[in-house]
Amino acid sequence: MTTSHSFPSPSFHPFCTCWPGATVWLTGLPSAGKTTIARALATRLRGDGRRVEMLDGDENRAVLSADLGFSREDRYTNVQRVGLLAEVLARNGIVALVPVIAPYADSREAVRKRHESSRTPYLEVHVATPLEVCAARDVKGLYARQAAGELSGLTGVDDPYEVPADPDLRIAAHEQGIEACADAVLRLLQAKELA
Repeated sequence: MTTSHSFPSPSFHPFCTCWPGATVWLTGLPSAGKTTIARALATRLRGDGRRVEMLDGDENRAVLSADLGFSREDRYTNVQRVGLLAEVLARNGIVALVPVIAPYADSREAVRKRHESSRTPYLEVHVATPLEVCAARDVKGLYARQAAGELSGLTGVDDPYEVPADPDLRIAAHEQGIEACADAVLRLLQAKELA
């Protein structure tokens, strides 16, 4: 008995493969607007036929890093796990949008070096919303819980956030709308010939 399979020719691609993949890591304080900007950017890129995955910090914590706490070491490990996943996606032609706090410079630098070692494009975007604006937004109620003594180790309040010294882009998200922020990241991708 002979089985015949029909596969698309190697030149057939259901998605646009005319651009390389890339990781766009959006770092910033809780409630800075990282995820909202990433969602808006994902919509724009998908509209252009790009393959996009968003690696949401809360989803990663719930599944990929469910065994980790919030010590410095565990935060570092979490960022490395997400960084590996992003790098694998990006080097396979997908735009990986990563709205993850990544509070420590050394963990962000390790992710950048992983990308450099595989020659995979990596862009760091600092969503530079001030602490007082983030606390007023308090999207997940974290700042209120910290103030009430129900939560400790909140990044930027009683746990450090090391502001990126030289990101590829710094966005004052509190001074402009979400679409303008997404446009700024898209322009960065275009300037780097990644979109």
